[in-house]
Amino acid sequence: MATNKELLSKGIKYLTGALPLLFIGPSVIYNALINKQNIWHYLVLAIGIAACLGAMYLMFKGLNTIMKALFND
Repeated sequence: MATNKELLSKGIKYLTGALPLLFIGPSVIYNALINKQNIWHYLVLAIGIAACLGAMYLMFKGLNTIMKALFND
């Protein structure tokens, strides 16, 4: 059972793209919740939620790609 190295590297690239979003998203959400008196509160909150959803999507896509690289023939 051989590993598809090109597909494996593609999955790792997805995971490395998700890593910064895992830290940026909650930080932006926290900043939005602290600064409720600001006029941009909802925009910053939406950006933070989008960053968290993007991180979840990239993690799912990366793990799915890695599983395909390891277990598909």
